[in-house]
Amino acid sequence: MVANPLAPHWLDASVDDNALIGDIWSSNTLRNPSGELEVAGVPVSSLAAQFGTPVFVVDEAHARHRAEQVRSAFDAALGAVGTTAKVYYAGKAFLCTEVVRWVSEAGLNVDVASGGELAVALAAGLDPARIGLHGNNKSQAEIERAVDLGIGTIVIDSFVEIGRVADAARRAGKTQRVRLRVNSGVHAHTHSFLATAHEDQKFGVTISDAPALVTEIRSHDSLEFVGLHCHIGSQIFGTDGFAESAARLLTLHAELLRGGPVPELNLGGGFGIAYTPADEPTPIEEIAQEIASVVAAECARLGIEIPVICVEPGRAVIGTSTFTLYEVGTTKDVTVEVVDVNGVPTGESAVRKYVSVDGGMSDNARPALYGADYSVRIANRVSDSEPALVRIAGKHCESGDILVYADYLPGDVHPGDLLAIPATGAYCWSLASNYNYLTRPPVVAVKDGAARVIVRGETEEDLLARDMGVIRKAQ
Repeated sequence: MVANPLAPHWLDASVDDNALIGDIWSSNTLRNPSGELEVAGVPVSSLAAQFGTPVFVVDEAHARHRAEQVRSAFDAALGAVGTTAKVYYAGKAFLCTEVVRWVSEAGLNVDVASGGELAVALAAGLDPARIGLHGNNKSQAEIERAVDLGIGTIVIDSFVEIGRVADAARRAGKTQRVRLRVNSGVHAHTHSFLATAHEDQKFGVTISDAPALVTEIRSHDSLEFVGLHCHIGSQIFGTDGFAESAARLLTLHAELLRGGPVPELNLGGGFGIAYTPADEPTPIEEIAQEIASVVAAECARLGIEIPVICVEPGRAVIGTSTFTLYEVGTTKDVTVEVVDVNGVPTGESAVRKYVSVDGGMSDNARPALYGADYSVRIANRVSDSEPALVRIAGKHCESGDILVYADYLPGDVHPGDLLAIPATGAYCWSLASNYNYLTRPPVVAVKDGAARVIVRGETEEDLLARDMGVIRKAQ
C-alpha cells in the first residue's frame, strides 16, 4: 500500500496490520486459528467478558522467564571475568506482591523508591536484606523503618542524608550498608525528561564532590560504605553509555579504595525495550557482556580488583510481558493538511482515523508525558480491509489524551472491536491516575490457560471512599 503522508517516517506501511511483529509482544501471545488474540491459551474475548476493559494482561510465564534471562545474562558475563553480579528489579516500573514473588524466585533482589514500594515488597514476604532503598528525599520515617527492618542497602543521595541515616542506624544499634549516588556526567541518548545523569538535576552528587561525601560516610561507625551508584537514563539502546559511565566510575572507585574497602559498584538500569517495529533494543546478553568487558579492562588498567557489579533493570524485565486491552467506542475520519519536514504546508491533505477507546492517559500517561510511541492491533479478529492510518485516543477531556500516535489498522475498525496495545508492563499501571474520576483498571496474570486478578480494579465506591462529604452524609 501507499504510505499515508501523515505517517511518521519510521512507520512501515508494508507491515501486515494484523500481524504481531517482533519483540513487542510477549512470547505466549498469538493469534488463534479464528484470528483472535490469545495469551497462554486464553482468548481476549474471554478476558474482556470476565474482567471488563480496560485491563492490563500480563503473560506470567514471559515475565518470569525474562527475569531469569536477565539474571543469567549478568551472572554469566560477570562470572566470566572473575566477579559476581547482583540484579535488582526496579520496582518503580510495576510493583505488586505477585511480581515481587516472580522476580525474587528468579533470583533477583528488589529496588524500591518509597515507603509504599517497601511495604509492597515486605507484604510479598521478601527478605529485607534483598531490598535496596532509593530516593532523593527519603523521609525520616522511611529511613528509620528501613534501618529497623535490616534493609540491604540505602542509597545516599545527598550530604544531608548521611547524617540522617547514620543517626537512625546508631539509635537502632545497627550498622547500615549504604551506597552513594554519583552523576557520571554521561547522558544516554534518551528523552530529556527521562535523563538522570545530568549534573544539573535532582539526583545524586558530582564525581568531584563524591570523595568528600565518602569520607563523611566513613566517619560514622554506624554506616558501612559498600560502593557507588549511578543511573544514566531510561529506555537506552546500545551499550556505549553504560561502558563510558562504568569507566568513569571505576576511576573514582579506584581513588576511594585508598581510603577503605569498596566491594560493589552499582551501574543502574535503563535497558530499553521495543514499543514499535522500528525499535531495535540491544539484547540483554550483549549489554551484560559489554559491561563485563569494560569493567574487566578498566580494573586491569587501574590495577584493582573487579568489584561485585550491581544492575537495576525494571522495564527490561516487565515491559513486554503485558498488553492493555481496550474496547473501541467511536471512530471518526479527520482530514488533515500535510506539511513537509520543516512544517511548511504542501497543499495536500490526507485522512487520519481517530479511534477512541474506554481508557486513556489515566492508564498510560507515557505518550502525554514523553511523546512515547506505541503500537496497536485489533485483538478480537483479523481483517483484509484496506489499511488506515489511525490515532488511538482515550476518553479524557484532554486533546493530548493519545495512546498511540500513529499505526496502521484495518480500515473497518469499528465500535465494539477490542484493541490491544503491547509493551505496557512498565510505567503504565504504576503511573495510573483517577483523572476525570476514571477507575484504575485491574491487572490480570495469565498462565497455562488460566487467568487470575493480581491487582483488583477500582470501583466508583473506591473513588468515593475518601470523600469526606460522602462519609459524613452516611454517618
